[in-house]
Amino acid sequence: MKFRYLLLLAALSPLPQAGQAQTSTPATVPAQQQQPAPDEGGPQTDNGPVVIKKKKDAQEPPPPAAPAEEKIKNPNGANYNLRVDNPLVSLDVSVQLDKTKQFVPGLRPAQFLVLEDGVEQKVDTVRMTQTPITAVMLLEFAANNWGYIQDMRNASYSFFRSLRPDDYIAVVTFDLKTHILNDFTNNKDILGQALQSLTIPGFSDTNTFDALYETLDRVSRIEGRKYIILIGSGRDTFSKLTLDKILAKVKATPNVTIFTIGTGAFQNELYGGRGGIGGSIRDMNYLQAQNQLKTFASMTGGLSFSPIFQGELPDVFAQINDSIRNQYVLTYRPTNTKPDGTYRKIKVLLVDNEGHPLKMVDEKGKSVKYSIIARDGYKAKLPVE
Repeated sequence: MKFRYLLLLAALSPLPQAGQAQTSTPATVPAQQQQPAPDEGGPQTDNGPVVIKKKKDAQEPPPPAAPAEEKIKNPNGANYNLRVDNPLVSLDVSVQLDKTKQFVPGLRPAQFLVLEDGVEQKVDTVRMTQTPITAVMLLEFAANNWGYIQDMRNASYSFFRSLRPDDYIAVVTFDLKTHILNDFTNNKDILGQALQSLTIPGFSDTNTFDALYETLDRVSRIEGRKYIILIGSGRDTFSKLTLDKILAKVKATPNVTIFTIGTGAFQNELYGGRGGIGGSIRDMNYLQAQNQLKTFASMTGGLSFSPIFQGELPDVFAQINDSIRNQYVLTYRPTNTKPDGTYRKIKVLLVDNEGHPLKMVDEKGKSVKYSIIARDGYKAKLPVE
């Protein structure tokens, strides 16, 4: 019995670990080998330092979506109006004395009265400008009459000599077809070479209407004020267009002023009025052609000339330059706001403080007559324009 108790006590006693001295003194663990108690929830490793991962930037939660609004036809019963601004009409006006063709400066805004389809318009601004010109010399060069060709050459050279360094000019000739000799340039050497090349004409036909239509179509793509100096007899032979169609094109092309120089005036003075069927037809054709040139000019606010002698040309182009470079620019918003594409007739008058026609006098107090040169109208825009 005693023996069994000793065996049970020996079995319950702890055995010494391997490599550990059998001594009664407890083993001391070095400080560097003692492991601290890990924090709750932290990573636990058998040995080595604790690796702490870099904290990610906190991302703000996206804002909540706006509540969907209820779609109703007329919110809060409100009424809405759509306002459309009227287009601004810009009008070039030249005022000249009838006798001397001198430009009249110094006019005040209150002295201009603009009527559109007979209705008075409120003029917003009036300013006087003197600017360089952008023009096309449209020359009739056809093998029909040498005298007409000489008149054209003399007139074109006179206009060439009146140009300034900042003027841009294109040269276009026409007979059966149009021919562009040079595009817009301010190089007078190029312009002079183009005019010198007009020596031997080709066809004898003069399609004035077609040539003018094509020129209007080209210059309409250029911004700003443009001018066409049409030098020719005004006769038309085989144009595809009629007079009515070319007049409609002239009306529909904005910001273009046409000046015309009629050729053949000297020949008409020599051979015109001789009577007979042939002479009467020739005279009628000449007068009709000159009337067409005057119509082109007057519709666009330009001037028309039919010089008989070459000595008149410097004065002619001096008047043209005076009309082009010195002018008043009027702006107004039309009272007719309908975008119907109709042609609006314009009339410009000069009035005094009481609304009566303005009277002009010279230095001696003698009354002088004057002319107001401006377009006779414009075409209103359509809704899609």
